[in-house]
Amino acid sequence: MKKDIHPEYHEINVVMTDGTSFKTRSTYGSAGDTLRLDIDPKTHPAWTGEHRLIDSGGQVAKFKKRFQGIGLKS
Repeated sequence: MKKDIHPEYHEINVVMTDGTSFKTRSTYGSAGDTLRLDIDPKTHPAWTGEHRLIDSGGQVAKFKKRFQGIGLKS
């Protein structure tokens, strides 16, 4: 392997959305840094099976208004 081309691999702290944390090795930041997750397997719908509808910019309201007479239940 070539010397001095690989990033430093060190131990960091990872904090999940519920506040639990664990240590892992990564190239993120520097030794001892903390990585705080916004989405993790405990909260993401892909892993939990929960489906949450997030209305960004009123898109859901626009859809319901446009198709209110078709017989969709709200």
